[in-house]
Amino acid sequence: MARPSRHVDRALLVAGRDLYAEGGAATLTVRRVAERAGANPAMVRYHFGSRDAFLRQLLQSIYEEMFADLEVAAGEPRSGSGERLRAALRVIARFVRDNRRLLAHLLRDAMSGEAAALDFARANAPRHLGLVGRLVAEGQREGALRAVPLPQALAFVAGAMGAPILAAAAIGGLAGVPSGIAQTLDDCVLSDAALDERIDLVLAGLAARVP
Repeated sequence: MARPSRHVDRALLVAGRDLYAEGGAATLTVRRVAERAGANPAMVRYHFGSRDAFLRQLLQSIYEEMFADLEVAAGEPRSGSGERLRAALRVIARFVRDNRRLLAHLLRDAMSGEAAALDFARANAPRHLGLVGRLVAEGQREGALRAVPLPQALAFVAGAMGAPILAAAAIGGLAGVPSGIAQTLDDCVLSDAALDERIDLVLAGLAARVP
C-alpha cells in the first residue's frame, strides 16, 4: 500500500492553525481540519492518532518556531545583555502580534480547562520566561538593570508588551468596530514601530537608576 504523502501532515497543521485562530479548540474537529486541508479525515488519524494529539502537536509546532528564533536572539555572542534582551523581546512581541487571535483563543481554552491548552502552557511558559529572566538577571549583575525581584521584572515586561497586543486583538475582533479605530490600533499598538517603542519604554523602566 502506498504511503500517504508526507506533505499531508504539514497541510493539516496549516489548516489547524487557521481554524484555531478562528475559534479555538471548539472549532478544531477532525472533519473541519481535513476539509480545510483538502484531505481525507482518515489522514488526521493516520498522521496524528487523534484530535487531541493533533491539537497538542499543532500548538507545540507553533511554539517551537518562535522559540528557535528566540534562542538565536538571546544567544548572539557579539551583543551585550541589553541588546540580547531587546532582540528577545522583539521576537516575542512580533510572535504575539502575528498570532494574537490564536493566542487569545489559547488563553480562553486554558481558562476553561481545555487539557491540551493547559498542558501546553505549563510545559512552555517556563521556557521563554526563563530565557528572558536569565537576560534580565544578567543585566542586573552588570548593573545595567535595577535589582528588582525577577518575578516583578517579568510581570512588568509581560504587562507592557503582551497585554496591549491581546487587548487590541479583542477590540479589533468586536463586531461593528469602526475602521478608523482598527487602523489606529494597527498603527499605534500593533505595528513594528509601536512594538519597538514599547520595548524602549520597557528597557527604560528596567534600567538602573542613575545616582
